Amino acid sequence: MLGPVPADPYTIHPSGRFSLAAAARFIAAWPPAQGVTVADDGSVRLSFVLDSFAGHGGARVVEGDGGVLRVEPAGEASEDELRRQVARILSLDHDGAGLAEVIDRDPVVAAISRGADGLRPVLFHSPYEAAAWSVISARTQQRRAQRVRAELSRELGVVLEVGGVAMPAFPLPQRLAELDAFPGLTEEKVTRLRGLAAAALEGRLDPERLRAAEPATALLELQQIRGIGPFYAGLILVRSAGVTDVLPPGVEPRLRAAVGDAYSLGGPASAADFERITDGWRPFRTWIAVLMRSAAGG
Repeated sequence: MLGPVPADPYTIHPSGRFSLAAAARFIAAWPPAQGVTVADDGSVRLSFVLDSFAGHGGARVVEGDGGVLRVEPAGEASEDELRRQVARILSLDHDGAGLAEVIDRDPVVAAISRGADGLRPVLFHSPYEAAAWSVISARTQQRRAQRVRAELSRELGVVLEVGGVAMPAFPLPQRLAELDAFPGLTEEKVTRLRGLAAAALEGRLDPERLRAAEPATALLELQQIRGIGPFYAGLILVRSAGVTDVLPPGVEPRLRAAVGDAYSLGGPASAADFERITDGWRPFRTWIAVLMRSAAGG
């Protein structure tokens, strides 16, 4: 078991509205949230593959007075790398104050934001881990996919001690690239996992690279990875890279339905209505889409 790094706890002062309790509620209902636990005191523990692939990192995050977050590091990360990755996972790497401007001009968004109680998108730990979940969960019941991923983490990953709790973390791509077979995975899925591990080591799943690219370009490049189609490419970009203003490609039906219900359109939003409405969400279309889906129960 890897113990905590000899680094002091640090604080994060969220810019704009944020609630760790709201993030914890989201995590509790989100099937992909392996490597995340929520304690009775509301603290959140994370264990993950580092963006650099140099090892694993973890953190216990506690919300204190005035919304200030205390982060207790664990694992093998440098403080700078841990800060960046924890902030991205909790969508604290952006100035959320600008969201107030969107809320002011759209009463529907304002009502959903009030109900969300400071929720920001909780992301996959990295595009690499999002891609791995995409392969493991494709055409598989979520509970089965969760079990397979947990077993991969225990057998090929590491166990971190995070705030006194043992937490398995997903295997590094270096380990996944050598995978020959694994219980619960078909031969094709093993091949796909090796391919995405190679893509990760080549830098093709680097979060900064994906964020800097034009969304259409990033989505096309992600689809060059075996087993990653348009839907999963959108999942990786929107739910792991830390973008704020990219909508899911093709606009998934549940989001159209949620928009139609929220704006009293009498049914799922048409393409024209959807474009008109979401254009007013800029530059936080990603965040508001997540809030919209969350409010609709999905």
